[in-house]
Amino acid sequence: MSLRRDFIKIPLAAALGGALTLAAFPSMSQAPVTLLNVSYDPTREFYVEFNQAFAKYWKGKTGQEVTIKQSHGGSGKQARSIIDGLDADVATLALAGDTDALVKNGGWLSADWQKKLPHNASPYTSTIVLVVRKGNPKGIKDWDDLVKPGVSVITPNPKTSGGARWNYLAAWEFAKRKYGGDARAKEFIAKLFGNVPILDTGARGSTISFAQRGQGDVLIAWENEAYLLEKEFGAKFDLIAPSLSILAEPAVAVVDKNVDRKGTRAVAEEYLKYLYSEEGQDIAGKNFYRPAVSQKAQAKYASQFAKLNLFTIDQAFGGWAKADKEHFADGGSFDQIYTRK
Repeated sequence: MSLRRDFIKIPLAAALGGALTLAAFPSMSQAPVTLLNVSYDPTREFYVEFNQAFAKYWKGKTGQEVTIKQSHGGSGKQARSIIDGLDADVATLALAGDTDALVKNGGWLSADWQKKLPHNASPYTSTIVLVVRKGNPKGIKDWDDLVKPGVSVITPNPKTSGGARWNYLAAWEFAKRKYGGDARAKEFIAKLFGNVPILDTGARGSTISFAQRGQGDVLIAWENEAYLLEKEFGAKFDLIAPSLSILAEPAVAVVDKNVDRKGTRAVAEEYLKYLYSEEGQDIAGKNFYRPAVSQKAQAKYASQFAKLNLFTIDQAFGGWAKADKEHFADGGSFDQIYTRK
């Protein structure tokens, strides 16, 4: 599917409140079943392809038609939508902290959700990179170039976007290591966000602002989103791999309360397990996510990814619960440094 087309049509449909039907097949012997996958912004293209593959697999295995609908937006905002009643069967959010919010706010799933699937319920990983305009006119090479006067930076809002939180923490840890300590990192982040002219609510919105609206000199982006941009608009943008970045581990979970009420647990659980299958892993790699478990897919797609020095959220920040409290909760570091212009 053309990224250019999705940029225009899918966000518009989402803005109108519609979850998109992405895989539908005519009725057969068993009653058809419908799932709703509530996900974050840059998974749109991946799940379009994955949903079609899973529907074919499930039909062949059980004879049952399955339709998968998708809802996309900033990860934090999507978690809030589920808490407020969006009827998700599965949540495939940008970070474990957003999924944990579903446990804490209404008990939508069990506290041990991350132990129910391999690799801490993260079937694919990603990281954070920088995208600049062709020829790199501002000479962006690393994180410290983003705080220079006259450099306009595009990144989404950490209050609503999981990708934005990964961006924020990657930049924070870079500054902490380079300049020495959290106080200096906080000063660095304040300067960086002083160069941010607009905060979109989600990662795809920021990509649209940068790629289609011509805003900013550099986009802080999910790696898969950056490669999609390069694939679609290769003559217009360059990808910059920073000297240090974070290992982003998007997590997936069945929304227990909803599937038990709707009677969709069996197909929902199989849907997420299929992400770990050879086909699921291959589709992840094809869509520029890093396959987490399949050695075959890892080998097949290794050459397309930049070699980066990566750290984990646990290593640098003591896990998502601690990072959320210190940086993104009301009164945290982001609130302290960011003043909307």
